[in-house]
Amino acid sequence: MSHENGILISFEGSEGCGKSTQIRFLADRLEDVDHRDVVVTREPGGTIIGEDIRHLLMHADSSQNIFPETELLLFAASRAQLVRELILPAVTDGKIVLCDRFLDSTTVYQGVARQIADDPVTQINSFAVGDVVPDLTVILDIPAEVGLERIKHRISDMPDRMEQENVEFYGKVREGYLHLARNLPERFFVVDGEGEPEEIEILIWNEIHSRFFNED
Repeated sequence: MSHENGILISFEGSEGCGKSTQIRFLADRLEDVDHRDVVVTREPGGTIIGEDIRHLLMHADSSQNIFPETELLLFAASRAQLVRELILPAVTDGKIVLCDRFLDSTTVYQGVARQIADDPVTQINSFAVGDVVPDLTVILDIPAEVGLERIKHRISDMPDRMEQENVEFYGKVREGYLHLARNLPERFFVVDGEGEPEEIEILIWNEIHSRFFNED
């Protein structure tokens, strides 16, 4: 994405991979240590409309009957709103945006795991985001079994609809992410999500610093 100073960094991975923790670590480090202006957001969600769509997708009773094509379009609708209302203005203003999931989630979850054909997924993704593509995408890679085990031990609300999928589904999700990373190595950075959170934080920070802040 060709904007003067702003940076868009997305975090991807299957459920339970530790994205939220690493985003929090990175945001704190960017703000407190590097004194950068940071915006943290998530997908689906991040705007009032997006959060309404998130509830519909993840928690509403009616979502149990959702078709893959409907799911794809709802994710895209939330993303289209987020890009125009939040991400594009922030990046244009020189801020660093950290996004918990972005277009690659749709490619992997709906395209690979739900087996919707590539062409409509790619076209709908492109329509939703325009030319807003992450400058860097961090993938926290964990085996499907590890992710499911972590979800079980969360002290939180009931698992959402995506967290209730089976191990085969998560296996497809993992392979989908690794396939993307192999094909677009210049955009993706894959980290072993089974490491200690503090060690993972350092790996991610070093990668980001070398990519974007070496001239500082």
